[in-house]
Amino acid sequence: MLKLPTLAVSSLLFLTTACSSNQTVSQAVPNPTTTTKAEVKTSTLRLGFITNGKIKTPTGPTGWAMHQGKLLPELEKLGITEIKTLNFPNGPNLNEALVAGEVDVGIYGDTPALVGKAKGLPTRLIGQEQVGTNAWLLAKKNGPSSVAELKGQKVATSKGSYMHRYLIGLLQKAGISDRVKVIHMLPSEAQAALERGDVAAIAASTGTGPLLKAKGYPVIDEAIQHPDLRGTSVTVATEDFLAKHPDLPQKWNQIKQASVKDIQANPEAYYKFHADVSGYPLDVVKASFPITQFPVEPLPNQGVQLLEGTKKFLVSQKLAQSDFKLDDWIVKQ
Repeated sequence: MLKLPTLAVSSLLFLTTACSSNQTVSQAVPNPTTTTKAEVKTSTLRLGFITNGKIKTPTGPTGWAMHQGKLLPELEKLGITEIKTLNFPNGPNLNEALVAGEVDVGIYGDTPALVGKAKGLPTRLIGQEQVGTNAWLLAKKNGPSSVAELKGQKVATSKGSYMHRYLIGLLQKAGISDRVKVIHMLPSEAQAALERGDVAAIAASTGTGPLLKAKGYPVIDEAIQHPDLRGTSVTVATEDFLAKHPDLPQKWNQIKQASVKDIQANPEAYYKFHADVSGYPLDVVKASFPITQFPVEPLPNQGVQLLEGTKKFLVSQKLAQSDFKLDDWIVKQ
């Protein structure tokens, strides 16, 4: 059975942060060699999120609220006068920035967030942006046509991501986890390797999956075919930042709730925004981010169940360093 060593997975948290940044409200990337926590203005919220390299601002309910100019005015009521956005290629990279004290609030996949918390990352769970996130297992052209045919092959994904959790769970269900070599590649690298035929398949994220499918790459499995292997996108805040802004979780979820309701009322306007920001074709965005996956509640029951299932899986496979109670992680509101 394929089990990644705890040390190897834990070390993903401390990969050199390969991040780029962009201006949404204002822009500056903290330099850990010149900036200390004490020097960071408490009126600034540094928001980290995941991008494939194309996305320069967040999408989802938070991105929509920012696009409409509704996020900062509400946060100003808490004394937050500036939002700086920082984007990252993968969840473990965002974890590294949290470790370094360079991010105050992060929006990313549940798997890296859970792994980080299990290792002692001082974060608290504010809510979920997306629940039931799909992942796509795509094969190279003229390659495997089923999961069973991956035996003896190499499959790429971003280790420490929600796609990685899906892939490992899928291979275990198929009984071939000890006969498939899983290698780490960021999404852009994995896509290039698939196109060259260097790997038999890749476990791809939202956006990338439907895009490659449209290019003719066979889809041999999807996470939505396995309800327990779907992911969620979570929003976490550091304990230090919450100590300075204890009312942030309640205000954040009020903003998110209003944003989700507006998306539901204006789906085409949202999809156009998402497509413009991400660079993905409109049909790919619609296939990747169904509006039904944006919960109005901070933490819907289905979302909590998926979190608990993912946490148990990560602990059982020693992909998470230790177990913990979700209730201790969740900010009570």
